[in-house]
Formats: sequence, structure tokens, C-alpha cells
Amino acid sequence: MRRVFLAAAVLVTLALGTAPASASSVPGGWEPAPTPPYDVPAGARCDVPVHTEPVVDEVVQRVLERRPDGSPSRVAYRGDLVVRVTNTDSGAFYDADVSGSAIVDHHADGSQKWYVVGPVLAGVGENAGNLARGLYVLDGVYTMDISATGYKSVHLVRGSADDVCARIG
Repeated sequence: MRRVFLAAAVLVTLALGTAPASASSVPGGWEPAPTPPYDVPAGARCDVPVHTEPVVDEVVQRVLERRPDGSPSRVAYRGDLVVRVTNTDSGAFYDADVSGSAIVDHHADGSQKWYVVGPVLAGVGENAGNLARGLYVLDGVYTMDISATGYKSVHLVRGSADDVCARIG
């Protein structure tokens, strides 16, 4: 099992390289992949209503494989990303550095498999994952399966799940 995750980490590292990405200069087929802001009502992820918005967004993507119809089946992501997560009731916020690198397999049924090294922000709804309802900074080496219905299964090889809801109250 550890060999599979080690292979995933090596795959991500090789596909993404080690040079930092900048959205203004992305050679080799990399293109900007902006992160949109979004709002989540109280109870959907945290007990409080939440607004997320990138304050640094230099994420780029590169399509590694396509299906015969031209749609992407494997996409690599890298770059700096800091997302401000705000409790819209109190104004408390946390700036989450989620500058991880990932390769994402997009399946025809709408499900996804993520191979990740480093931090990513992930929201989990009630009974919609193997983590409790919440908003997490997942960090380390791990995979995440997202079913066609949105159920998220996180498999940490080495890493952590930081509860952002607890940080913003």
C-alpha cells in the first residue's frame, strides 16, 4: 500500500517538476487555473456561514491526457495558492496556504481520483466523506477519491487534516 502512495508522490513530482509556477509565465503547456470565491451556508461545512476567496492565486494546470472526445482525463495542478476563509457572522478569518501539487484523474462518470503532495483545501458535507463534516487543509502525501455523487474518501499516507472551521469559530 505504501508503495502505491510513494509511486503517486513520485508521479506528481515528475509531472509537475520542482520549479515554481507563475501564472504570468507558464511555459510547456501550463495555463492559469483560477480559483473562484464561494460561499457556504452555516451547517453545510462549518457551524457558521463561510466565504472563501483567494488572496494569492498562481495556480496553473496542464492537461496530461485527453479522452477521444477531447475532454481532459488527467490534469496536473501546481502553484501558490492562499485562500482566505472567513466566518461571515463574526468576520474572523484564516489565510490557508494550500499551495499543494496534484494530478487529478477525471473519470467519464464524473468521479475523480486526486494524487496530492502538499496542502489542499477540501470541504466535506454531512455524511459525504470519510472525514467529519468540515473544511480542512489536507497536507502531506495522500490520495482523495471523489465519487460521482461528491463523496470524498481521503487516504493520508503521511500528513494531517487541519480543521479550518475550528480556526474561524
